[in-house]
This record gives sequence, C-alpha cells and structure tokens, in this order.
Amino acid sequence: MLTKINHIGIAVKSLEDSLPFYRDNLGMAFAGIEEVIEQKVRVAMLQVGESKIELLEPTSEDSPVAKFIEKNGPGIHHLAYEVEDLEAAIDRLLSEGTRMIDEKPRSGAHGTRIAFIHPKSSNGVLTELCQHGH
Repeated sequence: MLTKINHIGIAVKSLEDSLPFYRDNLGMAFAGIEEVIEQKVRVAMLQVGESKIELLEPTSEDSPVAKFIEKNGPGIHHLAYEVEDLEAAIDRLLSEGTRMIDEKPRSGAHGTRIAFIHPKSSNGVLTELCQHGH
C-alpha cells in the first residue's frame, strides 16, 4: 500500500523565519512556496533525498496548523506516505476500522491528492496519505 515516505510536515509560525535554516544551513533544495487555501496554510517544500520537508505556515487563526501551534508550539505536524491508489488505500483502512479524517481524497499542495488518518488510529501521529497527479 505505501510506497515511500513522501514528506514530513513541520508547523512553523513564519516561513520567512524558518526557511533559511532548512535551505541555507542544512542545504536542502528549495522547491518553492504555495498557498493551499482550503487548508489555510502557506507551504514551503524542500527536497532531501527521495523525501521532502514541508514547512506549514498558517494563514488564518482558525487554520488547523494555527491551532496545532497554539496547543503544541512549532514542530512536527504530520508524516506523509505516498500511495499509488489513494481511493483503494482509504477503502482498505476504513474496512479495517481505521478512523479517517478524510474518507474521500482532497486536493493537497503541489498537485497531490491527499487524505489524513486520524491520530487516534495511528498511535498519536497525524498521518497523511498522498498520491501524485489526477
């Protein structure tokens, strides 16, 4: 079902303040910034090997990422795994009793389709499944 770790999402208060560490100090390849209006975030994507780091800056106080930062402070927000067939992955997890935040795919950053697994079903880790294209 899973093909690789696609990215690790890190909640930050400011992309401008956080980006230089990952891009300049750690030398990650910067792939650009995109706003995901539906999720009320600005996203900076950085490449490291086959995986990516996704910096998430809230664009609204009622953004899920803003609420995460308010509760937990900046830090790791979610872990994203790539799948070949997102609908099949969701169906399989639901049939096994997994609690999903998204029972149908939605649009994510960089042309992906995504669905989140509820942390109560994944040992406290917000888990994203993502599929490229479509």
